[in-house]
Amino acid sequence: MSITQEMRRLGALAALLAAAGPGAMAATTVQSWITSGDRSQLLTPQADARFSDAMVKMAADTPVIVIDPATRYQRIAGFGAAITDASAYLIQQRMSAPQRESLLRELFGRGEVKDAGQGIGLSFTRLTIGASDFSRSHYSFDDMPPGQTDPQLKHFSIDAQRDTVLPTVKAALAINPQLKVMASPWSAPGWMKSGDSLIQGTLRPEAFDVYARYLNRYVDAMKREGVTISALTLQNEPHFEPGDYPGMRVDPAKRAAFIGGHLGPLLARANPGTAIFDWDHNWDEPDSPATVLADPRAARYVSGIAWHCYAGKSDVQGKLHDKFPAKDTWFTECSGGRWSPDWAKNLQYFTKTLVIDTTRGWARGVLFWNLALDENDSPHLGGCKDCRGVVTIDSRSGAVSRNVEYYALAHASRFVLPGAVRIGSSEEANGIANVAFRNPDGSIALLVANGAAQARTFAVKVGKQSFRYALPASSVATLRWKMPE
Repeated sequence: MSITQEMRRLGALAALLAAAGPGAMAATTVQSWITSGDRSQLLTPQADARFSDAMVKMAADTPVIVIDPATRYQRIAGFGAAITDASAYLIQQRMSAPQRESLLRELFGRGEVKDAGQGIGLSFTRLTIGASDFSRSHYSFDDMPPGQTDPQLKHFSIDAQRDTVLPTVKAALAINPQLKVMASPWSAPGWMKSGDSLIQGTLRPEAFDVYARYLNRYVDAMKREGVTISALTLQNEPHFEPGDYPGMRVDPAKRAAFIGGHLGPLLARANPGTAIFDWDHNWDEPDSPATVLADPRAARYVSGIAWHCYAGKSDVQGKLHDKFPAKDTWFTECSGGRWSPDWAKNLQYFTKTLVIDTTRGWARGVLFWNLALDENDSPHLGGCKDCRGVVTIDSRSGAVSRNVEYYALAHASRFVLPGAVRIGSSEEANGIANVAFRNPDGSIALLVANGAAQARTFAVKVGKQSFRYALPASSVATLRWKMPE
C-alpha cells in the first residue's frame, strides 16, 4: 500500500469515528462480577458494559450513582479476617502442605490459584496476643502460678503460637508483603489483674507499667520473627467480662491513663511504627472512645478507633469521626454463625453493613472474625459455640468450603487495592447501596448491593459519561473501570 493510499484509509476511518460521536473514540469498558443471593453466581464475571456520552434512557425511579473522583476521603489499608489460634491450627495441622499452600495463595494472593480461580488479595489481618475463645487452651505470654508475679517479664515467651499462628502469618506475608497486621489481647496475664486470673477482672493500676512493657515485648518478639505489628489495641472488648474465656474490663478513664502515661510513651520510644487503636468494641457505646479521645495526654498517642458489630449501628463511626476528624476509623471484628442461616440476607449484611457502610463511615480497614473454623465451628474453648469462619476447613480431610463472608470480603479485597482512596458517590437510593474507590493504578472500583427481592437496574454516571447496569435480586456486584486520561 502506498503512503497516499494509507493516508486516505486513515482519513476515512477518522471520518467514520467522528460521525459515530465523541464517545466512540474513547468508550470506557466496565468489567463486573456478581454474587447472587440464590448462589447461582459466586463472584462470577459478567459481560462488559461501556460508558457512553449519549444520555442513558431510564425510568423515572431508576437510581443514578454519581461518581465524583475529585472528592476524596480516607485511604484504604485493606480487608481481611483474624488469624486466630483456631484458624492457624486448622491451616497448619489439619491440611496437607499442598492444601495449605493453595488456600493461603487463594486468600492472600491475587494471581491464578489452581482449582480456585483468582486469589482474593486479603491485605489486613488481626492476631490475638495470647488466647481468645478460639484457642485450644487459655494462656498469656507470661503465665505464672497463682500468687506469683514476673515484673521483669523473665518468663515472657510467644512459643505458644510458634507452631500455628507464626508460620501462618509469615506465609501470608510472603504471599502478600503489603499485608497489614494488627494485634489485640483478650486479657493481661492473670497476675497483673484484680482476680489473678485470665477470666474476668480488671487491670490493677500498679500493673500499668509492666503491662505496657508486656505489649511492647510482644511487638519486639514478632519483629524478630519478621512480622511487623502495625497497630495494637490494649484490650479486646474492654466493657465485656466473659465467664468462660479470657477477658478484662478496662473503663475509659483507665484506658486513657494507661495509654497516656505508659503504653503511648513506651511505643513512641521503642516502636514508633506501631499505632494504638482505642476501643475495639461495639457501636453501641461511642461515648467510651470519645472519653479517651477527650483526654489530651491519651489522645496524643491514639491514632484511631476500632469498632465491632455486635451491638449498635455503624453510623456512629461517622459521627465520632466528625468530632475527631484527625483520628482514623477501623472496623476490626464481626462474625456470622449458625444463628443466621439465610445465605442471601447474610450476603447483604456482610456486604452492605460491614463493607459498604463501614467504609462510607470512614473505616480504613475492615476485618471479619475467624479466618477459618472447622465443620463443628471449632476449635474453641468457651465463648461462641456456633460462629462461622470466612472459610470452613474439614478437620478430617482438609477440604475447604467458602462461606458467605468469603464472597462479601472478596468483592472488596480483590478489587480495592491497598492505598486506594474512597471517592465521592451517591447515597443509597431505592435499595441500591454503594461505595467507590480509586486505586493507586487509577482504576475505579464500585461495590454495589441490591437488597430488594427483585432485580434492579441502575445507572452509573461519571462526568458526562454514563452506563446502565442490571443487578439480580438480593445480589452484590463489583464494577471496575479506568477512565481515559
